[in-house]
Amino acid sequence: MAIAVQEGIVRHSVGMSIALSVLMIVAGVLAILIPPAAGISVAIFVAWLLALGGVFHLAFAWQMRTTGSLLWQLLIGILYLAIAVYMLTRPIAGLASLTLVLASYLFVKGILEFVLGVRMRPFPGSGWLFFDGLMAIILGAMIGFTWPSSSEWAIGTLIGVSILFAGISRLSLSLAARRIVPKAL
Repeated sequence: MAIAVQEGIVRHSVGMSIALSVLMIVAGVLAILIPPAAGISVAIFVAWLLALGGVFHLAFAWQMRTTGSLLWQLLIGILYLAIAVYMLTRPIAGLASLTLVLASYLFVKGILEFVLGVRMRPFPGSGWLFFDGLMAIILGAMIGFTWPSSSEWAIGTLIGVSILFAGISRLSLSLAARRIVPKAL
């Protein structure tokens, strides 16, 4: 009886994981096909996270008012909230800002990976660091040199590719689990 219940729970979990995987694949494909919508969604999500962070800083400022850090915590909280309001009221400008930050991040990351590859050259596999660095530099430059027009595609496409591959890998794992679950129980 207990084994049958466990098997039912496992089968249900694997089935839910497969369904979630398919939804992730569909969402990833949609984000790739409509990158501006995905990018704006990401910008709005980041804005809400900033708003939440601003509220937390204001609450922390209230708690820390006797330690002399009230003013600084208030200023940080207000800054977070101001950026959040700006991004929520102007999501396209917020997306452009995020795209510029992404391009800068990729470019700097690529340089650091390339330098690490030089330092790790005597070790096997260090060529992958060069490759990773070179790809990040190229992608960062590609996004940065075409900014702000790259805002229309960069974040949405990258998020879409990420979600698509996450869905594919989850689906592969779920299908493998479905094949071995009856044998394990």
